[in-house]
Formats: sequence, C-alpha cells, structure tokens
Amino acid sequence: MALTGIQIYKLLPQTNCKECGFPTCLAFAMKLAAKQVELSACPYVTPEAKTQLAESAAPPIRLVTLKSDGYEVKAGNEVVLFRHDKTFYNKPGLFIRLFDNQPIDAIKEVVTEASTYAVNYVGMDLTVDGFVVASTAGDPNAFTTAVQAVRAASKRPVILMTRDANVARAGLKALQGETPLIYGADATNWEAFADLAKEAKTSLGVVAGSLAEMADLTEKIKTKGVEDLVIDPGGRDLGSGLALGTTIRRLAIKKNFRALGFPMITFPGDVGDPGLEALHAAQAITKYAGFIVMDHFSPASIYPLLVLRQNIYTDPQKPIQVQPGIYEINAPKPESPVLVTTNFSITYFSVANEVEGSGLPAWLLVTDAEGMSVLTAWAAGKFDAERIAKAVKGFNVADKVSRKRIVLPGHVAVLSGELEGELPDWEIRVGPREAVDLPAFMKQAL
Repeated sequence: MALTGIQIYKLLPQTNCKECGFPTCLAFAMKLAAKQVELSACPYVTPEAKTQLAESAAPPIRLVTLKSDGYEVKAGNEVVLFRHDKTFYNKPGLFIRLFDNQPIDAIKEVVTEASTYAVNYVGMDLTVDGFVVASTAGDPNAFTTAVQAVRAASKRPVILMTRDANVARAGLKALQGETPLIYGADATNWEAFADLAKEAKTSLGVVAGSLAEMADLTEKIKTKGVEDLVIDPGGRDLGSGLALGTTIRRLAIKKNFRALGFPMITFPGDVGDPGLEALHAAQAITKYAGFIVMDHFSPASIYPLLVLRQNIYTDPQKPIQVQPGIYEINAPKPESPVLVTTNFSITYFSVANEVEGSGLPAWLLVTDAEGMSVLTAWAAGKFDAERIAKAVKGFNVADKVSRKRIVLPGHVAVLSGELEGELPDWEIRVGPREAVDLPAFMKQAL
C-alpha cells in the first residue's frame, strides 16, 4: 500500500537540511506522498528507508511497454492529473485495427499505407504507432494468417485482440521475440490469459463491466505474477468514456489506488462513423488513454490527432527547440541576406517555411534563446545584441557572406542600435514583425 505523508516523514532523516528544495523534511514527505517530487531529491535517505519507500515512490500508473523489431510504445508512468501540474510523460499509442476476416491484400494495403505515413511537425516526425489484429470467429489459423500479413507489411508493435487464449497463443507464434499486448482477459477467461501472458512475458489487456469488477480482476491477475496490465473500462460513448477515464485517473493519482493504476486502452473505432471516431480519439488523447485503437486510417484524420497528442505531451517547461546555428535556405550565395531569429521551434519553422516557400535564398542565423520566441526571449534578456553578435562570430557567418547585411525581426527593432555597436562593420536592417511578411520585405527592401 502507498504510504501517507506522515509515514514517509518517519523514514526520512528529519534534519531539515533543505537540500531537497523544501524548508522541512515534513514538507518534502507531503510532496513525495503526492507524487510531486522524486525520492532521489533527498541525498541522505538510508538504503533501508529507500526500500520501504520504493512502493510509495513508484509512479501511480504502471509503465507498460510494447516492443517489436526496432520499435516500442510506452504508456503509463504518469504522476499528475493535469499537465500544468508537472508534465505528461508517455504519449498514448495510436493503433489501427485490422480484422482476420478481411482479405489479406486489403490488410497489407492498409498496414503499408499507415506504416509509411509520417508528417514532419516543427522538426519532429509524427507517425502511427502500431496495429491491432482482431479475431472475428475464434479461428487460430485465420488469426495467425492475419498477424503474419500485418508483420509482413510493418515491423511496428502489435496488439492481439481475442477472448480465446488459444487464439492468442497462435498469434503469439507469429511474433517471436516481440512483446505485444494480448487483449482481453475477463472474468471468465482471466486465468488462461494470465498463464499465457506470464509464459510469453507479454502485457495483458483486461476487460471488465465495472470499476469494482476491474479492480478485483487486476488483483487476481497480479497474484499470478503478471504485473504489466492494460485496462479497458468500457464507456464507448463520449460521456461515459470521459467519466470513467477521469475517475480511474483520479483514483490512481490522488488516492494511490493501485488496483486501477494501469494504462487504459480505448476503442474509438467502435463508434463506426469515421468522423465521430476522430472525435472520440481526440477525447481519449486528452482524457487519459494509454493505447487508442482506430478502425479507419486517413491522413486527413490522423494528422490533427498526431499534432494534438504532440502538443499535449510536450513538457510546457521545456519548449521545443532547434539547434542554434547558421542554416541555408534555397541555396544562398555570398551576397544573400542573413536573417536572425531564435531557436524556439515554431518560430524557426515559421520563418524558414515562409522564406523557403518564396524561393528566395537566405542565410538563417538561429541564436540560442533557451527555446523562447522572439518577444519572450527579448523580454527575458535571452535575445539581445550581445547574444546575436556572439552567434554571428561563433558560427563564422562573416566567412560565408560577401555583403555583411543582417536582418533583425521587426519586434526587436530596438536592438538595432546596440547591434551596430556590437557589429560595427555590418549593415543592420530591421525586418517585418511577422514571418509571413518576410518574402515581400526581401523582394522590396533587400
């Protein structure tokens, strides 16, 4: 059982040394009980106390990992109810479901299209994570054939979906050396599935009609030595799905209720309508699925889901950044202008995309502003004349150009005078405030 703050306090050194960042050991213990700090923050906790605190320090939602040849999908390990409390760690896996009564060529076609789909979003490649093979008639041969077809077209992780442990066992034979998820154990078959999951060292999906039944089932399965569980709480409509997902998350995070402390799997594909399916998937991303199973794949529907997921699972305290440096756009020549911006990813791509789309050659100097946008960095003192001049010299920009001409973002025109002082042999120009106006500025003013 998880320990209370007072119980944790009794195991701490009680020296109030403040090296953990809190004024007293009691304050640290309370934060530790709330999963808002790591035990490693206390440098003086004894090995004996560490052992006793291990359960309390463990994330309230167990980490479950699916693996295949070169790919893995992680879910769980979350410690907060809301992202603004800290951050979310493991993005929910987006899976596409195939059925074993579909023609083999059709399975391969869908899997190939989904597996090869990738979209670059502010420097990151976003993709679908894996596939689900669902048994329709409990035929081990048909199921195995479908699993083999998926594996022939993609190496990404697989979820085996059947209520028959013998069918699941047949599917596992086609995935030797991998760690798939087998779904689903229920009140009638859980012992056979638990034995199979333990033997194959796989994760196990658990289905139940109520939260009480789910908690009872997961405790029983754990006695069989299977700890990596994924739970399906039901709730196929938006209202009940939201209520169940929030209740489970709250019980796990706020009450340390270990019987429900597992990633959830949801099935937006069950709604049938592709438009509503995307809506259900969006809700599952935000509240609080670990694995999301869809029945339809199209770039138009999957792209916004991938971007939504990326935005929610980006640490708000660590902005997405690009590497500072001097970037070439449209094969610049020595006489091409040098544009300046910060290393905030969205700012960089806004500028780079506008210039690249115009076909005009330019050098883009990206300065280290700790991942902040232009105005934010300037206000925080992270984007000033001294830093820009340091980047110009550090990246040897003068060696690449014959005309020393640098263009500041219009929002920081106030820096032009200071930059002339830092770079006396450079021509300092002030560009537009918005990236979208850069092509016109470059054509008319440079």
